[in-house]
Amino acid sequence: MQPSLFPSQKKDPVARESFRAGDLNGAQLEAATSMGAPILVIAGAGTGKTRTLVYRMAYLIEQGVEADNILLLTFTRKAAQEMIERAAGLINDPSRKVTGGTFHAMANILLRRYGHHLGYAPNFTILDRSDSEGIINLIKSSLELGGSGKRFPSKKVICNLLSRSVNKCTDVETVIAEQYSHLDEYRSDLERIFDDFRKFKLEHGLMDYDDLLVNLRRVMTEFPQVREEVAERFKHVLVDEYQDTNLIQADIVRLVAAGHQNVMVVGDDSQSIYSFRGADFRNIMDFPKVFPGTRIVRLEENYRSSQAILSLTNAIIDKAEEKYTKKLFSNIEGGAKPRLNGTHDESAQARLVAERIVELRGRDVPADEIAVLFRSGFHSYKLELELTNRQVRFEKRGGQKLTESAHTKDVLAYLRVTSNPDDRLSWNRILLLLDKVGPKTARNVLDRIRATEDPLVAVRDFPAGKSWRGGLDKLLDLLTRLRAPGLEPVVIFDMVMEYYREIFERIYHDDYPTRSRDLDQLRQLISAYGDLQSLIDDTTLDPPEATDDSLGGRLDNPPAQVILSTIHSAKGLEWDHVFVINLAAGRFPSCQPFMKAEWEEERRMFYVAATRARKMLYLSYPREVMSFDRQSPAGGMSPFLAELSPALLDGGASGGVADVGRNRPSPASRQDGGKGGERRPDINLLVEGVAVRHPFFGEGKVEKKSGKRSVEVFFSRHGRKILHLDYAKLEIIG
Repeated sequence: MQPSLFPSQKKDPVARESFRAGDLNGAQLEAATSMGAPILVIAGAGTGKTRTLVYRMAYLIEQGVEADNILLLTFTRKAAQEMIERAAGLINDPSRKVTGGTFHAMANILLRRYGHHLGYAPNFTILDRSDSEGIINLIKSSLELGGSGKRFPSKKVICNLLSRSVNKCTDVETVIAEQYSHLDEYRSDLERIFDDFRKFKLEHGLMDYDDLLVNLRRVMTEFPQVREEVAERFKHVLVDEYQDTNLIQADIVRLVAAGHQNVMVVGDDSQSIYSFRGADFRNIMDFPKVFPGTRIVRLEENYRSSQAILSLTNAIIDKAEEKYTKKLFSNIEGGAKPRLNGTHDESAQARLVAERIVELRGRDVPADEIAVLFRSGFHSYKLELELTNRQVRFEKRGGQKLTESAHTKDVLAYLRVTSNPDDRLSWNRILLLLDKVGPKTARNVLDRIRATEDPLVAVRDFPAGKSWRGGLDKLLDLLTRLRAPGLEPVVIFDMVMEYYREIFERIYHDDYPTRSRDLDQLRQLISAYGDLQSLIDDTTLDPPEATDDSLGGRLDNPPAQVILSTIHSAKGLEWDHVFVINLAAGRFPSCQPFMKAEWEEERRMFYVAATRARKMLYLSYPREVMSFDRQSPAGGMSPFLAELSPALLDGGASGGVADVGRNRPSPASRQDGGKGGERRPDINLLVEGVAVRHPFFGEGKVEKKSGKRSVEVFFSRHGRKILHLDYAKLEIIG
């Protein structure tokens, strides 16, 4: 007989201590074996939450709970399968496996049985994303809302908008106001589409992924007998990454556990950073209220990082306004203090980081044990150029490379034609941007260009049709003006953007406000160049793939690459050496947060980034950063850095640590509406019609007050926003 994993826990404390020392630490053991109350496990970064869940499942089975009466809910099928297999291995009985999977997979199983209460047959069909978009297109056509020559949101954007409405548990009007304000004119038509979409799915026995969760919650809420049967089937509920659940998922957990309250959720409030996907920070914070009598267990022993790194991460999250207090500690010996460097600007920062990476590679540090993390995808653009120039291979995650986005490629095509009039690929791209010009017409123009010594003469003399002659003449005028001698690259860029703006908003009608941010960043990058050719050379970012000439093709095992990643894409991963860049005001936190909840999530992102490092953590910030409005300079140390004690950091050669500890108040920490810190406008002066400026959204006009310290402002490029004066840097300009 297989010996018990948890020998004589109630009667033999010596045996229990022996087990704890060999397999789990004290907090992990407490979480794995506690019974009789709901359990909230606050699992700090790198503290072994997966191991705790695995042993919890094994413990319940050893206590006589049938494996199929245990429900494990995770966010990926792979995670559930691995944990379940490990638990079965611990009890040495592969046949006794817990029921587990994602929220959606569990909903699918239960709705096959109970969906008839809502009018669905057991054989309903699940729509994937392309299926949903196809149905949306059919509905658009039937309502005559799309079609040739009509500007209307694409099927992709409509599906995104609908999904966000469902996952945030809010109405379409609110989602449009907050996220898609440039589509406000289509609001009533979009609501008609959504209503028809719901009816179509029900009539044809269809559910999309969001419907699975919505309908499971509905059937358990509206039909008590269903709720009772599900609770009887799943007598113990375990949930991983609870901080990432949305409101619907939290409701499902509550409903499944109704009656027995045997629920254990594992998560870390300090790593709640996915609100843009619908995750709700309040779920983990309010768990003890939803489940009275909750036992809170904190996992604080970290098995990943050195204590020097953990001391810093503890200090970062200690400033959070709302949290479950914990102090991570480590028994890993050694480890240097995290290094902080302030540089003159972003270009200098990129050079510094690239040099350090080359140095690490020279010390035989594996490339894939080096990661550079950043708040937003465009923050790495200058570093991408530096690494490419130094022939350092890298992989970018969670954000496109500089030349991967279509709108960036468009703008660069104009610059490349200016630099090299014989660049046929770039000519083809800018011709296809003209209204009424297709591939065949573009080829005809290109043939004429190739046969003529001066491309602009060929364009001027081409017999264009009436429908697109005007567009071709505007392009010719732009390219002629760009030939003027002595133009700086940034001037050329501004001239291109003056011409391209109308095309840009026509082609990328659905999401041009978001794409505009990339072009703002491209301008900042270009402003550092003195000649156009150097810019063109540096923006050719994709080096040839590694090949083995002796084999005549690509290597089967390409060499490891340095990782560049957004923080969102890095969560759950770890590396020996981690760089966190652009820790500057206006960059991290970004200019966007204007409410306390958003500010606090930015702080948690900094915490997540710092806890990815095992051996060494490098932090850097530019002292000068050009703001989005291209006028007011930003930069300098992030408020999140300024809060930290200098004793936690090594200032490095630059002496950047000298700025630490000035105790500059962050907006989130001020309780006086700005007294003693930055001056905030008096809300009584922000009456309807007053012109204001925001560092991210630009200029706008106040529409109305929206609370004691909040106002509603309409920005021409970003739509209607509700701004809290303690968090938004709002300036009255008229």
